[in-house]
Amino acid sequence: MPSRSEDFLKELDSSLLSFVGAGRVKSPIDELGARRFLFITGKGGVGKTSVSAAIATALAARGKRVLIAMPHTKERLSAVLGTKPIGEDVVECQPGIWAVNIVPDIALYEYGLMVIKVKTLTNAVFKNEYIKAFLRAVPGMYEWSMLGKAWFHTTEVAPDGRPRFDVVIFDAPATGHGLDMLRVPKVILDVAPPGVLRRDAEQAVALFRDPERSGIIVVTLPEEMPVTETIELVGAVEQELGMPVLRIIVNGLMAPLFDDRERKALTSQRELLTLAAADRAAKGVRASIVAAARRALRETVQRDSVRRLLTTRPERVIMLPFLFDDASTRAGTVHLAEVLGAPVIAGRGGGST
Repeated sequence: MPSRSEDFLKELDSSLLSFVGAGRVKSPIDELGARRFLFITGKGGVGKTSVSAAIATALAARGKRVLIAMPHTKERLSAVLGTKPIGEDVVECQPGIWAVNIVPDIALYEYGLMVIKVKTLTNAVFKNEYIKAFLRAVPGMYEWSMLGKAWFHTTEVAPDGRPRFDVVIFDAPATGHGLDMLRVPKVILDVAPPGVLRRDAEQAVALFRDPERSGIIVVTLPEEMPVTETIELVGAVEQELGMPVLRIIVNGLMAPLFDDRERKALTSQRELLTLAAADRAAKGVRASIVAAARRALRETVQRDSVRRLLTTRPERVIMLPFLFDDASTRAGTVHLAEVLGAPVIAGRGGGST
């Protein structure tokens, strides 16, 4: 029985893959599973959390222990994992998958307790409202409290001597904030005096810059604006931070329904693509024609956007399918994990077959 990945490859067909400069590539899951820390970012709304959950699910299926850390976000990971809401405590959501929604005040308190080691003194410092107000005003401190806590989990050791987590996935904020968060450890190195804070920042930066132990995954959609923002983000990461971009993931790729001739014929009828046309056709016999024209336009934008991404950026690329029925659900996460974990997937680079 064909796998979901095989079905997806057949649906994309050679004409789409060759047009955008892609093909069949080896699954990246084993490579990603060899990293200790994965930083997943991208424009808001591109499906970063779904991708984080899918990668974690694929890694857990290979026996990895994975932690997904979220930076004080509006939590939706529980929906895509099919579990209870996730708070500030590390909880096991699925076999092999743990998660935590990092709260800055709590993370700072935990960090202070590790440094001071006396709970009453830590309470006096980090639960003082004046000091808490001061810490909020320190540029980058809250960002470091979240990113630093995620990094700390890569250093934890289980009772049997193994790492508590094999891989920590940081489901980062959207592009601009995510990039600012990545800048924080370097800022600490520039301004902090010798001490525990600087030492930890040095260790974190060393991890984040090591392509054998860490890496950034940028998620995008096959649309004009997300692709433009992705190109800018990857360029900024390379130029400013010197951190490795392991993959660009194009999420939500639709299988083409039309060939080139059909797309051209449908999109040339501009009157079919207006909002008025959609309203008029909603209950009429031309509804299917209007729907076909809009789908053809979307396919054209998709092809052109992905091709521009692949001709502009040299990074290795993974392509994931658009989920019509199971988006933001456990079933959808399992679907994406099966595609990611298949021996051969759609993409570019890293072991073309």
